[in-house]
Formats: sequence, structure tokens, C-alpha cells
Amino acid sequence: MRKTEFKNEEYYHIYNRGVDKREVFLDTEDYVRFLNSMREFNDESTYEQRMYERNVASKELSSQIEELSSFDVVRLDNLVEIICYCVNPNHYHLILKQLRSDGVKTFMHKIGTGYTNYFNKKYKRSGSLFQGPFKSIHIDSNEYLLYLSAYVNKNNFIHGYNLVDWKYSSLLDYLGKRAGTLCNKESIMVQFNNDIERYKEFLENNALYLKEKKESTKYLLEE
Repeated sequence: MRKTEFKNEEYYHIYNRGVDKREVFLDTEDYVRFLNSMREFNDESTYEQRMYERNVASKELSSQIEELSSFDVVRLDNLVEIICYCVNPNHYHLILKQLRSDGVKTFMHKIGTGYTNYFNKKYKRSGSLFQGPFKSIHIDSNEYLLYLSAYVNKNNFIHGYNLVDWKYSSLLDYLGKRAGTLCNKESIMVQFNNDIERYKEFLENNALYLKEKKESTKYLLEE
């Protein structure tokens, strides 16, 4: 039974890794698919609704999709607010703020199921891809929220992956190197007066400490 009770307007650290610690992101297409899923699945829409809206946008309706014309092409309310993220070869970390009841659980179920189906079809495999249900920790203080923002944004550095401009992390957005819209930086950056250099200094100081101590804290996911 999951111990975390998800509440609206609260923040959560969400993470998981590949079953048997296997790599679950093998090429650029895999990373992009997972990140696109984070955007596309962040509401209560069904697969049929998303397919209909996608085809309306591209003006390539098939006869099957036309039968779904009763669906309104509208953007539903988000389930969660994505604060930070980092996707590494064999695991991922997210900081989410729940916006709607059961938002985190619904969001993560859709992402996990959708990506597993994609991966298994692409690589001709079957069965579970991730190591059980996603893991979650309630972020119960502002200090911890800031601490985890450093951990997630610099997670590739902490685990020794590509150390320069890792594209599959929100770090580039926080440092002003990319104008991404997947995450909402406000709750973090407002505490640094939106000063990128101040946040960068905070990141560097904490990431170095976390890299040295990653095996001695319960909050960090081992490789």
C-alpha cells in the first residue's frame, strides 16, 4: 500500500528506475517520447480525445477519427504542475505539485503505462519496464523543496552522466539557456528574486555536496 497521501497544492518528489536497474531510455526518441508524454498526459483526456485533437490540428482526419467529432477540442485542466524534472538512462526524478484530486496518481499512471507500451512495442519486449509503482515523498518544507530542486535539476551530474547541458532536464530552463514551457519555475526562482546567477550558485554548492553524499541519504535514488 502506498504510504504517501497526495493532497492538492502540496509538492511531491516522484521517482522510479528501470526494472533490474536496466536502462529504459536508449536513444533520443525515447527521451523525447517520455517528455512529450509529461505534457500530453497532464489532464484527464482519454487516448481517443488526444488522437482526435492531434488529427484536427494536422487536418488529417481519418474516417475512424471523424466518428469522434463529438469531442470538444479544448484543453482540460492540468492534473499537476511540473516544477523540475530530470530523465537519465535508467531512472527519472520529478517534482510535482498536485492541482486536482488524485492528480499525481492519474498523471503517473498514464505516463508509466503509455511509455511502457511504447518501449515494449519499439524494442519487441513484454512485461514491466519500471521497478514497481513509482516512488513518492511528500515535500513538507520550503527548505526541502529548494534542496530537491538542486538534486533534480543537477541529477545527471550527481550520477555522473553527461555533465554539460543535459537536454533531458529542466536545468537549462532554470539557467536561462532554453525557453521551455514544460515546467513552472516560479515557485523556486521567486525565492532567488528571479536571479539566475544566485540560483546557479545555490545549485552548484548543493549539487557538489549531494554528489559526495548520494549514498548516505534516504531521499536519493541509487543507480
